[in-house]
Formats: sequence, structure tokens, C-alpha cells
Amino acid sequence: MGNDVSILQSLTDTAMDSVLGYERAAERATDPALQQVLREQAAKRRTTVDMLNDEISRLGGEPRTEGSAAGAAHRAWVGLADALGDSNENAAERVEEGEDYICEQFEDVIDDEELSPETLTVVQQAYEEIAEGERITDMLEEQYD
Repeated sequence: MGNDVSILQSLTDTAMDSVLGYERAAERATDPALQQVLREQAAKRRTTVDMLNDEISRLGGEPRTEGSAAGAAHRAWVGLADALGDSNENAAERVEEGEDYICEQFEDVIDDEELSPETLTVVQQAYEEIAEGERITDMLEEQYD
């Protein structure tokens, strides 16, 4: 179970990074329709973070609320990069890059089969929302490219 908690905490940090990335991208975008989609995705991802944190708590671990240091550094870098280009295009590109990364993280955990069956079920449910987010951001990137 300790392994489940540490894996879940890592995935939750990454999912929280995604929430913060969506929110930051929504702030930087100028197209109201894009802002709305990004805010909706942030809200969905927050629900996923809550689900992962519920499983962490069930297992006796400490829920995560802040994201990772690597995610914070990436958001700072994105802020600098955004200053140099179209804010809508940059917002769409950044969230799409983030979604590719988070999908890969969840796929790796699911493929490794190191989790207990109960925790794996929660991770798979979270992955379904994440995979849907990845499809949406692919479409946004095409639209704003």
C-alpha cells in the first residue's frame, strides 16, 4: 500500500500541475471561447485531483494540493515564452504539451501493473478524464495553430 500512496501522490502532483497550467493558460488567452474551454478543463481536472486525493486518504496518505516543483518551473518558463507570441496559440500549445506529458505518466503507471487492484481502478478512472482532456487539447492546438 505504501507504494500505491507514493505513486498516487506523484500522479496527483502531475494532475495538479495540469489544473494550474489550464488556469494559467485561461488567464493568458484572449479568445473568450478558448478561455471558457480551458477553465472547464481545469474544473474537470480538479475533480480528478479530488478523486486521486480521496484514494490517497483512503490508503492513509497525505493528500496533495500544490503540484510539483518541476511543474512550477515549467509554468514560469511558459510565462516568459508567452510574452513573445500569440497568447491564444501559446495557450493551446502549452496545454496540449502538458496533456501529452500527463497521459504518458498515467499510461506508464497503468502499464507497470504495480498498483493494488482497487487503486488501479481509481487510476484508470482518472486516466479516462485525462485522455479526454488530451483529445480536446489536440483539437485546440489545431484550431489555434
